Amino acid sequence: MHGIIFDIKEGAIYDGPGIRQTVFFKGCSLQCRWCHNPEGLSCNPELMVSTGACIHCGECLRICTRPDACVACGACISVCANRLRKIAGETLMAQELACRLLTNAAYYAKTGGGVTFSGGEPLAQPEFALETVALLDESVHKALETSGYAPEEVFITFREAFDLVMLDLKLMDPEQHRFYTGVSNECILRNAKLLCEGNTPFIIRIPVIPDVNDRDEHYRAIAELVAGAPALMRVELLPYHVTAGAKYGMLGKPYDPGFDQEKPIQINLALFDQYRIRSCVL
Repeated sequence: MHGIIFDIKEGAIYDGPGIRQTVFFKGCSLQCRWCHNPEGLSCNPELMVSTGACIHCGECLRICTRPDACVACGACISVCANRLRKIAGETLMAQELACRLLTNAAYYAKTGGGVTFSGGEPLAQPEFALETVALLDESVHKALETSGYAPEEVFITFREAFDLVMLDLKLMDPEQHRFYTGVSNECILRNAKLLCEGNTPFIIRIPVIPDVNDRDEHYRAIAELVAGAPALMRVELLPYHVTAGAKYGMLGKPYDPGFDQEKPIQINLALFDQYRIRSCVL
């Protein structure tokens, strides 16, 4: 089975316990307006260009065979004098990816770390992701970062295949969720309940977006959903930062999040204390 990833980050420290290797899978059904990894939204390889240091030599235009519609062939990458171009998206067999991850697995294990599947959305490539996990040694700690947007049977399979699940809960209100992400949150909330009912350790993550979900009623709805879940480790709040828009220009896409990026966010950790839920800000 083959799949597409757009990065493997070595030495990650915020994607699970210890020091980790984080694999970023291509493709996501959500189109969050604040997405920090827009190169992970499409399931196809894409050309990314840093235009700030471009000297306008024209070599990329001379070698391009499809100036009307980029097909991410990569021909322009080698002729760019300042190395400002790259392809986001690499096709790999599951065996190839597993081999890469196992090369340094012993080092990461000594730190209490392991491997994290992120994205994009790993559940958007279920066969590829699950085959890769199955090829990793049992000694490798396996963590999953997910939006939870997947059919119930797929989510249950992933829940059982990983040692830790980190689930994003972006908006609890269904209309707001559809407005800001483009999809319903029905299956996400259903899968969140499956996490609460299971034995797999899990962390709830909240991307805190100014004037969108930084409200007590949002935090309270999440607390009420997960309170008392035996496998819940904690709730992590991830404040929005304004660097998110930089990659959109590299992809030739506009960045229009639809909220005031500069507005201070409101975080209320005391609310989670009321439900006896550990919480922290990353």
